[in-house]
Amino acid sequence: MVKELLSHVGKYKRAAILTPIFMIGEVLMETLIPYVMASLIDQGINQSSMPDIFKNGAIMLVLACFSLLFGVLGGKYGAEASSGFAANLRAAMYRKVQTFSFANIDKFSTAGLVTRMTTDVNNVQNAFQMILRIAVRAPLTLICSMVMCFLTSRPLSLIFLIAVVFLSLCLSLIVRTAMGRFDQVFHKYDDLNASVQENVSAIRVVKAFVREDHETGKFNTAAGNVYKMFINAEKVVALNGPIMMFTIYVCIIMLSWLGAKQIVLPPNQLTTGELTSMFSYVMSVLMSLMMLSMIFVMLTMSMASGRRISEVLTEEPSLTNPPQPVMDVKDGSIDFRHMNFSYKQGSGEYVLKDIDLHIDSGETIGIIGGTGCGKSSLVNLVSRLYDATEGEVLVGGTNVKEYDMEVLRNAVSVVLQKNVLFSGSILDNLRWGNEHATLEECREACRQACADEFIDRMPEGYDTHIEQGGTNVSGGQKQRLCIARALLKSPKVLILDDSTSAVDTATDAKIRQAFREAIPGTTKLIISQRISSVQDADRILVMDNGQITAFGPHEELLKTSDIYQEIYETQTRGGGDFDQPGQNGGASA
Repeated sequence: MVKELLSHVGKYKRAAILTPIFMIGEVLMETLIPYVMASLIDQGINQSSMPDIFKNGAIMLVLACFSLLFGVLGGKYGAEASSGFAANLRAAMYRKVQTFSFANIDKFSTAGLVTRMTTDVNNVQNAFQMILRIAVRAPLTLICSMVMCFLTSRPLSLIFLIAVVFLSLCLSLIVRTAMGRFDQVFHKYDDLNASVQENVSAIRVVKAFVREDHETGKFNTAAGNVYKMFINAEKVVALNGPIMMFTIYVCIIMLSWLGAKQIVLPPNQLTTGELTSMFSYVMSVLMSLMMLSMIFVMLTMSMASGRRISEVLTEEPSLTNPPQPVMDVKDGSIDFRHMNFSYKQGSGEYVLKDIDLHIDSGETIGIIGGTGCGKSSLVNLVSRLYDATEGEVLVGGTNVKEYDMEVLRNAVSVVLQKNVLFSGSILDNLRWGNEHATLEECREACRQACADEFIDRMPEGYDTHIEQGGTNVSGGQKQRLCIARALLKSPKVLILDDSTSAVDTATDAKIRQAFREAIPGTTKLIISQRISSVQDADRILVMDNGQITAFGPHEELLKTSDIYQEIYETQTRGGGDFDQPGQNGGASA
């Protein structure tokens, strides 16, 4: 884990190396100051020698200036190294997430990834800065001060040695107990972020159903769990302060009592200046121990965060390119060869079962079936958003696993059930399909998707600003913009996953007519709950419980498929969408 994290220090290695060097210089200067101060007291003040006072005072001033300079430089480079390290970690995690398949993202959850990129990275950043500065300064100060104490008075130095051993034992117990509790805290943070994310993204639904109090209660529960876990962890860490102060006071009392006796009583083993320097050293030793305890506490928290960050960085994407990928999709033909698919690998619970069919390039295929029957799961395999568990999926006569994924997905344009628009102008959103598309090309795509009808009525036309998520346009307008965006890719396969459900039947018919005239060579897979949206397709695929029950033209299915007949009669009598009777819950469509 540590090696993985440190590999992302990158260009900030120089700052990371300079920081401890300057901290070493600061410690050496601070260690010499009490030694010079002892000479100033014994040779200058006690002997009433002004030259010695001036000389030792000047030396102390120079040492203090150098100590200040080294401290400032250490702080500067430490901040640069830790901030840069955190920036690199976030960038590396973000890049890694972009390579994840849906299965990888499902493993971590969106809220968990957000927590890792924010709270966890902040913890690791603070720990890294403390390691570069305090973790170098504190042990070195401790060693140097102990050496000077032994050189000054070996008997009195035993007081510090005993204190160090006592505090080390206490700290090890505190850290061991607190580490497990902090590890649990950050998992509770994931639940808290999930509560906030869900509430904000669905705020319109919350308000429509007047469920603000319910959502507030959920958030308070998640926040309360984080509070309780932190209290449990901090209770252990809080013992560090009283133990440290108790040790400091005992050391000062013992040093004062024994040191005074060595000055006053024969054979006068200690001078006044040496006792003064001993007080300085004892404070340095004990403050170093206090800083070390802070480091241990921070490391305890950051170890839990570091493990969570490392999990993301070392996660292998479940979908990868082959060693020598195919870089061209010949045409839009699609084949499923005895294909089975499960979201949970190895579970044996198949969402799609023994799918075996061939679709010619340029065909228009309608896909219809009840909720949860596997329609969306089927088309997700075409653009390799998931891999088949068993069997093969071919596009253009080549197994999708043999393609470069970017090449395949550029050739397969998908308009998903959940349409997403991004903040920016309409033109910016359209150019997600083709960043080099001209304004006229965007207009033509919008004409085919019947989006030009409402864009031309907007005061700023194609420069109209779209709010995040497309909240300032209707559901039907959002769907048509997403269809236009997909058309700009000039795909060989176009997948519409129930993406005209929010438009009226007349507009739906216009869009399908435009497809027949403008992109006859493109294979079109149209998932819909409406018979009217698929009945004029070349062939219609009827699905039930993850299996193909019928496949053929509209007229043929009316004679041979009981499920299709039932759907047709239900909609022609009562109209509207359907949820086919007798469907089990199953996986999401």
